[in-house]
Amino acid sequence: SFLGFQSQSVAVEGRTSIDITLVESAEQIDDVVVIGYGTQRREAVTGSVATMGGDVVREVPAGDITSALMGRIAGVEMSPSSARPGQPMQIRIRGTRSLTASNDPLIVLDGIPFAGNLNDIDPNNIKSLDILKDASSTAIYGSRGANGVIIISSKSGSRGEERPATLTYNGYYGIKNAERIDLMTGDQLYALKEYLKTAPAGTSGLYTSLGSDEKQGVNTDWQDLLLRQGWTTSHDIGVSGGSRSSSYSFGTTYYKDQGVLPTNNFTRYSLRANIDTQVGKWVRIGMNTNTNYNFTQGSQIGVDLQNSPLADPYNADGTLKRVVAMATDTYWVRTRDVVENNTHRWKDDTRRLGTFNTVYAEITAPWVEGLKYRINVGLNYMNTFDGEFTGRGINNSNENAVSTAQVDQNWRANWSVENLLTFDRVFNGKHSINAVALFAAEQTTFHHNRMQGRDYPNEDMLYWNIGQAVEDLSVSVLPGEQRYTQSGLVSYMGRAMYSYDSKYMISAAVRSDGSSRLAPGHQWHTYPAVSVGWNISEENFMQGASWLDALKLRVGYGQTSNQSVPEYSTLGRLGTRQLNMGNSLLTGLYFDQLANPNLGWEYTQTWNYGIDFTLLNNRLSGTIEYYTQKTHDVLQRVSLPNSGGVGSYTANVGRTENKGFELTLNGTIIDNNNGWNWTAGVNFSVNRNKLTALADGVTENRGNAWFVGYPINVYYNYVADGLWQEGDAYMNDYEPGSTPGSIRVKYTGEHDANGKPVRRIDDNDRQVINPEANFTGGFNTRVAWKNLDLTVIGTFQGGGLFYSRYYDGGGYNNLLSGRRGNIDVDYWRPDNTGAKWPNPYGLRSGDNIKYLDVLALFDASHLTISTITLGYTLPRKWMNASGFRNVRVYAMAQNPFVFFSPFKRETGIRPSTGEYTGADITQGTNRMLRQGGGVPFTKNFLFGVNLSF
Repeated sequence: SFLGFQSQSVAVEGRTSIDITLVESAEQIDDVVVIGYGTQRREAVTGSVATMGGDVVREVPAGDITSALMGRIAGVEMSPSSARPGQPMQIRIRGTRSLTASNDPLIVLDGIPFAGNLNDIDPNNIKSLDILKDASSTAIYGSRGANGVIIISSKSGSRGEERPATLTYNGYYGIKNAERIDLMTGDQLYALKEYLKTAPAGTSGLYTSLGSDEKQGVNTDWQDLLLRQGWTTSHDIGVSGGSRSSSYSFGTTYYKDQGVLPTNNFTRYSLRANIDTQVGKWVRIGMNTNTNYNFTQGSQIGVDLQNSPLADPYNADGTLKRVVAMATDTYWVRTRDVVENNTHRWKDDTRRLGTFNTVYAEITAPWVEGLKYRINVGLNYMNTFDGEFTGRGINNSNENAVSTAQVDQNWRANWSVENLLTFDRVFNGKHSINAVALFAAEQTTFHHNRMQGRDYPNEDMLYWNIGQAVEDLSVSVLPGEQRYTQSGLVSYMGRAMYSYDSKYMISAAVRSDGSSRLAPGHQWHTYPAVSVGWNISEENFMQGASWLDALKLRVGYGQTSNQSVPEYSTLGRLGTRQLNMGNSLLTGLYFDQLANPNLGWEYTQTWNYGIDFTLLNNRLSGTIEYYTQKTHDVLQRVSLPNSGGVGSYTANVGRTENKGFELTLNGTIIDNNNGWNWTAGVNFSVNRNKLTALADGVTENRGNAWFVGYPINVYYNYVADGLWQEGDAYMNDYEPGSTPGSIRVKYTGEHDANGKPVRRIDDNDRQVINPEANFTGGFNTRVAWKNLDLTVIGTFQGGGLFYSRYYDGGGYNNLLSGRRGNIDVDYWRPDNTGAKWPNPYGLRSGDNIKYLDVLALFDASHLTISTITLGYTLPRKWMNASGFRNVRVYAMAQNPFVFFSPFKRETGIRPSTGEYTGADITQGTNRMLRQGGGVPFTKNFLFGVNLSF
């Protein structure tokens, strides 16, 4: 017998040598957990590990696996970084730990740390997915596992007996419809302009007149003119099989996601192969390869929300105008036809080739039962080419604006070698020992360059010949845009797992990493991990509890480290800057980065407490976990006085903390009752993140919006306090220039005896605002009647805030000045004093209404139905007659409904983020995903089929 395989009984019949090949057991495979450099029976796992089968991942057809993970695993948060096709999601496992180092989890593909991203892994190639969440599980991956580990196992063939190859096809096609943003109609914008005419004389920044192309009664829907119906499709073909000594699996996938913006699409071609063979009795060799080429187009296109609906884009003869003139702005007319007819003159194309390969050999020691040596060699290469070209007069009100072109190109090569010595054996039927020793090394080389130019006499060359530029031909000299880096990591690891009689388990590991990114004398760090488990249900005193199938307690402690800072952060660096010296353009040097010879490891100490249980004859199972994570020597950019000539340097300062609670429940409500089956699952997570210390003992760093005692990611801004109303006391003492309907923010200063503020509103009234959710989670349910099945998957969030750039005025979408088109908002007027949004001619700062960004914070609470799938599997007798092994057809709706969302009720669109921002203190945001970017999210409807022969 062996874990994950069917046990066999074979008569000896006088033989002295017997060859037995075990066959995989689908039932037992479900109980196997990949824990890193090995597997364990679920009942013996002592760390925090969540598992999903490849079939569950593929329940949500998508270009990458993150869409399938949303809401399915407690403590794992997925946030879209963009609504554009092909863009990866931001993944956070149990919160954010680091200030400036990476918070992304490690991806491990077929045992080797993966050098690409999840967009490089075809979901059709996934056999299983395991997520390691606590340090007792992730410590064996060292510094790369500091933020959690996602282990992906590829599909493979089956060893055990001679069998014909299995051919599979999985395909789907779907349509995508954009969520429309509510904008003012022509009549509403005209009414706004008429209202602005009532502003007091001398009020500046208002535009009441119509542009030469604007007319009353016109109602142009610019979104309708630009957006199209998108579509997505995937076609995957796989062949797998095996013999008594070998297994193989090959596959290829074509995937395309055509966005709702013209020319915007993502295409991926994937090839994969998995070969494993036994050579003699003691040697096993194999290889896994995953190669893909993807092509992204149209990233320069976004929804233009600022065009006036009063502007008529058509000439009298029905042809499109080239530009339309609004009150003060002239805009290039951008429609589907205009964009698509200029695809050869307006391009933003990204081509990415990645090949990720692992070869391995495993030797079984004939003289020691259970002893094996294995070597894994990973060889990875990625090349990314981005070309941008804008022809003469394209996307410009000036038809003579010169053409521009730019090329970015980078390549990354990575190799890794892992040497593993394992011992796995059971003594006397009760003592199970598994030990692993590892020595590993890896190196990554990266190169990046950028070139640009202006005014191309031959536009047919696009960006392929930058040297043709008549003007400003240059190789960029900005820091970071011409880069060559190399970094390496050397590691030692040892782990031992012991189990007695399936009741008591202990696992202990020690890992030591040496990183070239850190300073000499500080490059090595050693950290331990230990966890214990107790299967209480296996005790004799529990045998009378018939309602209890399994009960296990787990406790784990571990330490992980983080060295994810840019290469050469320990060194001083010179930057370059171009200087205009009369008729000459010279390049000067300046100090760009200060050296730090003491830069070392950032490390996190984690405690994890868990309870796993199964009740009522396996009808209900669940996990309850509580964890604490304390990060020390946080890698942080330390600010320096401007007089020093260098703005900052990287150092180990500060501490952060995460605490959390997770609950996962899965149940079988109906089990084959007259053909009916019903299962359901829910998970619930709470995470509390806190910055506990900063450099030099300071309690705040306003420039980066870091505040001790608050989460790492916060909003630092004024706090909305409604609108000023007629008769409010001391209105202009708080904020000079305010009028009824102006935005009111909270005052934190003192008042005199009469209640009058002693000062006006100023920077001292900015406050730290916590955007963290109170709780998050997800749910899924599947109801089946005979061969028909219905699955619903959803996510939910209680509390928390998110920031919408559509409403903050900074993107000119909500100026309320009559200058351009505007988001549809209910604004204050003398006859509408209960409105949320301000008086359009209230207090302003430049083009924008002052403090408008404080109203762009919205309650992020929601319950979202992510997918609804209706499927039908053909009866076995039909398939036997046709030669198919399996045939299933399905229809799916993605993102169909949102409930309990204050933002949805107010705006009509779902509370989804879609744009990443760095520090942006003037807008009150910091390192947050926020809504905006001009790319709408979509609702999708798909039809698919799964076949096997």
